[in-house]
Amino acid sequence: MVAAAVIFGPVAIAGVRDSKTLSARRRSELSDLIRCDARAWAIGIASVEEIDRLNILQASLLAMRRAVLALVPQAHLALIDGNRVPELPLPARAIVGGDASHPEISAASILAKTHRDELMRALDSQFPGYGFASHMGYPTPRHLACLRDLGPCAAHRRSFAPVRALLDAPALF
Repeated sequence: MVAAAVIFGPVAIAGVRDSKTLSARRRSELSDLIRCDARAWAIGIASVEEIDRLNILQASLLAMRRAVLALVPQAHLALIDGNRVPELPLPARAIVGGDASHPEISAASILAKTHRDELMRALDSQFPGYGFASHMGYPTPRHLACLRDLGPCAAHRRSFAPVRALLDAPALF
């Protein structure tokens, strides 16, 4: 689970919008600009083990908390995309659809997505055969076929239903 936090200076970066509406190439270009021009930015991660232990929602809140707390300088207000706010030592506001309406949240979504994609490409090298660099960890038909053929690897969440089903299935000999 990857989250990011961004503080812009007096001027936002042109072209920043919801990461889901941008091509991979444009996200990468904007990610470089954000990292260079933002007043502050940070990445927060929750591990596979934390996701399995806490659940996906609590792990996402943990990753958000880590991102916000890693900002230097610190933020005075955290605008959070979604309907929940992580526990923070500063005021925070949840904004449903914030990645489409607030440039800082859009920038954070771009950084989180590009960082996650980098992690998926690294996993592709570490665990060849699963196609992480192409499906980026999403449950595509190819990813699910790889899971069935190869079984889960260390990068797969045990709480992910298809992985859990494979682990719970009786062995056939």
